[in-house]
Amino acid sequence: MLRYLFLSALTGAVLTLTGCTSTPPSAATTSNIDAMSVQALDSLTSNNAAARAIASKSRAVLIFPSITKAGFVLGGAYGEGELRRGREVAGYYSTFTGSWGLQAGAQSYGYAVFLMTKEAEDYALAADGWEIGVGPTVVVVNQGLAENLSSTTLQDDAYAFIFDQKGLMASISIEGTKITRIK
Repeated sequence: MLRYLFLSALTGAVLTLTGCTSTPPSAATTSNIDAMSVQALDSLTSNNAAARAIASKSRAVLIFPSITKAGFVLGGAYGEGELRRGREVAGYYSTFTGSWGLQAGAQSYGYAVFLMTKEAEDYALAADGWEIGVGPTVVVVNQGLAENLSSTTLQDDAYAFIFDQKGLMASISIEGTKITRIK
């Protein structure tokens, strides 16, 4: 019986993840993505001094205002966002994360990747699809690191912030994230 439940859950998760990756990313309109991205970025930089300091030094920001994540053994997360240079939108992007391991739950969150170098910005613009950890060096900023950042210590290609987490997700898993430009 337990084997049957496991195989059913595994099959359902695989079908769900396959559907997430094969459907065109058209859930949100560009005006909706614009409005949500501006609001999320304003909130992040207003409430987080490290994000505000990094934003003032960055060349561009890749912002995903709302990502939905769910999993039970197999999991996935999906969201849409944009690359902004100041007030200008340079492109629209989708993010997909697949994961496997001990995990259960669902949550939503946003994340912003501040691109600090011309090379990182060019990579985001030119790549058809790229993975976090491949290409520019991305540092995920947590509370401890944020306290030690200054304009002289900002030496990496990109800095990522996760914000507005809602829901409950327990996880010890292996995961990979792919970011793809929406054409």
